Amino acid sequence: MRALLLVNPKATSTHRRTRDVLIRALGAAVDLSVEETAYRGHASVLAGSAHAKGFDAVAVLGGDGTINEAVNGLLVGQPDAHAGDRPALIVIPGGSANVFARALGLPSNSVEATGAVLEALREGRARTIGLGQAIWHDEVSGPDPGADARPDHTRSRYFTFCAGLGYDAEVVRAVEGLRSAGLRARPALYVSAAVRHFFVTDRRRPALRLTLPRRPEESGIFMAIVTNTAPWTYAGARPINPTPWAGFDTGLDALALRRMGLPTIMGLVRQIVGEREGLLRGNQFVQLHDESEFTLSATRPVAFQLDGDYLGEHEWVVFRSIPDALQVLV
Repeated sequence: MRALLLVNPKATSTHRRTRDVLIRALGAAVDLSVEETAYRGHASVLAGSAHAKGFDAVAVLGGDGTINEAVNGLLVGQPDAHAGDRPALIVIPGGSANVFARALGLPSNSVEATGAVLEALREGRARTIGLGQAIWHDEVSGPDPGADARPDHTRSRYFTFCAGLGYDAEVVRAVEGLRSAGLRARPALYVSAAVRHFFVTDRRRPALRLTLPRRPEESGIFMAIVTNTAPWTYAGARPINPTPWAGFDTGLDALALRRMGLPTIMGLVRQIVGEREGLLRGNQFVQLHDESEFTLSATRPVAFQLDGDYLGEHEWVVFRSIPDALQVLV
């Protein structure tokens, strides 16, 4: 097997010595070529050329953002291909949260995850998973190198585990600003940013509405979380599960909030922290499960994030489930 390994040298939880050990271990199992990412969107460019260069797999040593870029490169490079006809994905977590890797059942430790990947390679074990796709009009934010730009300024991007509009995307934006100032993306940074930002976000004028085929419109929504798997994220080792029925083998799930007061948020936190099953309790929540397509639109531009990557402010986003999109060696 020929594999291309994409290494993010700025990954949060790895250093040069660890990366060298992992590269040697993978190189002993496959015919390995290594590329370091140099800028935002670079992983997408490199993964997009992998099939044409004869690679059977693309491995990623990095966080959720680098993995998302690689996934988009694999699919944009071969948008109509069957999952088995494009290079498979190998995931080695190197970020702070590593949500996608952990949702696949991989250890969050990069060395332990490499051991699990090597076992999958020896046994020829692969899993085909579905992805989410977000489609929006780029009238507000600037171009994003990881997205598929089109002449009419309609853009699309695939996501592996989550997307969001509203408050959670505002928190992602705030954390990106803090990271650019040199702070590390630890769970405590997200928590502190979420607490601080809660008191400055607009909690009086809901901007969002949710539209599904053949169903009444849901309006008066402050924020929405869209998920392709569970959990949505982690607080350290603790899973955060707003949509526990979500999975790589089903359509998209979503949770939207009609209220943003402190009692609602505190009640939400109590219900979604840890392992749980079933829907949330309360008429302040709009909940979707296993949907193939829906649209979130807004009366004003609102913050938008995808797999923890802030993508600007937008007035509408269409979400689609893409079943059986990608093979992952796991």
